[in-house]
Amino acid sequence: MMNIWSGHKTTLILFLTFYIFCLKLKAQDKTIGGSNKINTREVFAKHKIMIIPFENRMYLSEIDFMINKESKLNAKQIKTTMRDGLNEQFYRRLKSKMPVVDLLDDTVKTKKDLENIYQYLSYQYLKVPSQDNYKAPTKEKEEKTINKGQIVVETNNETRFMNAKLKNATLVPYLTGKYKTDLYLFINELDIKSLNGTPGDFSSEATRKIILHYTVYTDDAKEINSGIAEVNLPSDVNNPNKIIHSYFSQLADIVVSRIEKAVLKMN
Repeated sequence: MMNIWSGHKTTLILFLTFYIFCLKLKAQDKTIGGSNKINTREVFAKHKIMIIPFENRMYLSEIDFMINKESKLNAKQIKTTMRDGLNEQFYRRLKSKMPVVDLLDDTVKTKKDLENIYQYLSYQYLKVPSQDNYKAPTKEKEEKTINKGQIVVETNNETRFMNAKLKNATLVPYLTGKYKTDLYLFINELDIKSLNGTPGDFSSEATRKIILHYTVYTDDAKEINSGIAEVNLPSDVNNPNKIIHSYFSQLADIVVSRIEKAVLKMN
């Protein structure tokens, strides 16, 4: 009888020990998870990002005829509306993560700085980098061959995007000193393409896509993310407000999630 009770007692002690061990592990997991969330907020709070809108010449749309038909806005008004709306969507999504400076927020104060940025901005078409294992893209060497006595430059059919780079080394330190920003989101180009049918096609068969080209730099000129974000645009959506709030917002979500990932990787 003593041996049976002793065996049960040993089993009970082992069970209780294992149960307490599991509870400790669970509590530890919660602490780690909570700590990560706090650290994430702290990491983002240390940064301040500037949104640089695309230049007017970098807006390429094949549906402005239909936008004009629905909204009665002229070409200049459409471009301004799209430019302001895109920045607004990025501002809304970034401000919950970190402090933000939008150069379109107060153009009286920022006009000169925006002009200086555009003056020293250069663009290159580069291969779109992978977001799974991001590495800043570099300019590839052109491969030249000789065919029947003629020099032929090999073309690469891989998808490319418009990447931005500042040519003036003193401009970013100036912006950092004035605005206390250490991250810079360059919105390089906005394309609205009609992929099927003709530009401005309103038919149900038409396929359209919004493509955003962007680059994110740190204040020490390190490119931490870049590439394209794209969303499909239904053929019957031509209202600027709907495009901005329903589709530009999706573009902003894509890019902001990539910025978050890049910032966490930095720290």
